[in-house]
Amino acid sequence: MAETIRRNLALREYDTQETPDGKPVVFSLKFVKMNGELVFIPRAVACGLSQNMKTSRLRGVLPVDGNGDKTGHPTPVNIDALVEWNGKKVIL
Repeated sequence: MAETIRRNLALREYDTQETPDGKPVVFSLKFVKMNGELVFIPRAVACGLSQNMKTSRLRGVLPVDGNGDKTGHPTPVNIDALVEWNGKKVIL
């Protein structure tokens, strides 16, 4: 059976944006877009969005490479659409 993580714990990890030595926390995630497309981002960091994240239930993620340099643009992710977090299946 695959490992699981509760969504609230995954969001708590998302909110921890820096390690104690000041480096950004890197994570991987898999989510479903509104059109049904499954998206996997192997390395990402948390970033801000221009809209209210709490009321819209969105979180911003920014794809990065192995050195931590951005490789894409900020992507809004609906927390209800999270499927996988750091290789663990997201459950309620």
